[in-house]
Amino acid sequence: MAYDKFEVLTSTAYPLPIENVDTDQIIPARFLKATERKGFGDNFFRDWRYDSEGNPIADFPLNDNKYAGSKILIGGKNFGSGSSREHAAWSVYDFGLRCVISSAFADIFKGNCLNVGVLPVQVSADFAQKLFDAIEADSKTEIKVDLPAQTVTLVATGESESFDINGYKKGNMLNGFDDIDYLQNMKEEVGTFAETRPF
Repeated sequence: MAYDKFEVLTSTAYPLPIENVDTDQIIPARFLKATERKGFGDNFFRDWRYDSEGNPIADFPLNDNKYAGSKILIGGKNFGSGSSREHAAWSVYDFGLRCVISSAFADIFKGNCLNVGVLPVQVSADFAQKLFDAIEADSKTEIKVDLPAQTVTLVATGESESFDINGYKKGNMLNGFDDIDYLQNMKEEVGTFAETRPF
């Protein structure tokens, strides 16, 4: 299994109401030499989380203890723009996040997230703002992301919005599969199909 299954996630969230966050901000280029997925969480938003001397920037949301342990990040419009580096999605997952919510995603970043077990949830700008407002009022605000039902809900008020996801990717997320896991899981079906085909 490539990653933990994703079904229903209820969690607090890190708010990052900044538009056009690109992949070089998510994981700076100087950290792209590694080819394994582990360890990227340490450098997730490295230049925003730490100053030039390596000291944590206290008022950056990902360093704020009141959001600690959140499994969801809510980003501004056009989250994950820029280069297509897969490492950006790796760093999201390795930091401990399982879901990113935004009113708009860069397509390649969105696809990379789905490949590594991070659910990108696109909502309307109005609903995203409701989430930001709720978190600003109470940092312990919980958000429920229901993948089978394809809904995201503000737990305190019950306000909810549906989201779209490719059916194949949804199945993989529910099972914890990447593309190779999916094919391996179909080994018997592929073998049976091959036996019935004339050569």
